[in-house]
Amino acid sequence: MTGCKENSSDKAPVAITFGQDADFLHEHLEDVVVLQHANDSSQVLVSGDYQARVMTSTTGGRQGKSYGWINYDLIRSGKYNPHINAFGGEERIWLGPEGGQYALFFPPGAPFDFNNWQTPGLLDTAKFTQVNKTNSSVTYSKSDSLKNYAGTNFDITLTRRISLLDKSIFEKQAGITLPPGVSLVAYETENTLTNSGAAAWNEHTGLLSIWLLGMYRPSDQTVIAAPFKPLANAREYITDDYFGKISPEYLQVKDSVLLLKADGKSRGKIGLSPQVARPIAGSVDLNSGSITLISFSIADTGHYVNSKWEQQQAPYKGDVLNCYNDGPLADGTQMGPFYELESSSDARALQPGESIVYRQVTAHIEGDKTAMNQLAQSIWQLSLEQIANSFPAK
Repeated sequence: MTGCKENSSDKAPVAITFGQDADFLHEHLEDVVVLQHANDSSQVLVSGDYQARVMTSTTGGRQGKSYGWINYDLIRSGKYNPHINAFGGEERIWLGPEGGQYALFFPPGAPFDFNNWQTPGLLDTAKFTQVNKTNSSVTYSKSDSLKNYAGTNFDITLTRRISLLDKSIFEKQAGITLPPGVSLVAYETENTLTNSGAAAWNEHTGLLSIWLLGMYRPSDQTVIAAPFKPLANAREYITDDYFGKISPEYLQVKDSVLLLKADGKSRGKIGLSPQVARPIAGSVDLNSGSITLISFSIADTGHYVNSKWEQQQAPYKGDVLNCYNDGPLADGTQMGPFYELESSSDARALQPGESIVYRQVTAHIEGDKTAMNQLAQSIWQLSLEQIANSFPAK
């Protein structure tokens, strides 16, 4: 999340179950779909009202833990805010770049400041059309036009297919093996961006990337973990000063994993470039031991858009992975609290009728401490105790 500055009163109640979130969303939205396999307690809730975003999910049915952060006050109000409507949800689709000479979030020629920052309606308030549905998957689509900072017009079609995954498919997609006895909810989103206009796109007038962002419930015991390639110059490909340098109290960089405290109390964002990022990241709740993971693809030689709010010298050397911890702004207001895991596709010069398809898998895994410790060590080469000791209690 970048540049957000809305009312700090928009906080969902604490200790929400999946059933409570589902009932609330059914009450206030028109298009609510719950995906579920037969004889399985894992469920995923999707809404076409909010761009086919995954609002929340659970491993445990109606009484299970609900993982997505949902902005109850904003949804209940039925009103729209300026700049952005942070409805919440644990995976939404945006397009990049946000800032720079090819920005989608600033009008042509405007200064790169908050007053001019505006989330495009297609990515904020538009309703997507449901085109197909089964018990375990749903597909939505939406066509629209966008103009970037350089004045380039893009006629596009976005299509999102959300599919609930079983354990074996998840393990294959994510490339990991789960310990026995754990509970799992996992889903894949297949996101297609099509050039539906008459003109080809090129890097000199701007390219677009698919940007997926998830908002989750924070806690004092939650830590984001992002593994990276242990190159000698790895820090050159890690950005940790989007909103000013992050203090060691919140950010620890090990030999091959970055740890960011996700308590929703101190605003900070990090980014990893495709040169150093690995195709998996996540978070762990050290209190319960539950682990959240996202897995995605990386195009080693691809163009990745730069979203910094400035005229850029390298507009196609941006991040593939971003992680964000929410916190109060200087004036005391706060949108959340929440934390985010974000990934992006590369950007391509699409001819008319051509598409780019980008997939991401999200999973939440619950189990006893022994199993979860085993999983943490296999993914991050760190035990739960080692992660916890990286941020000692005051």
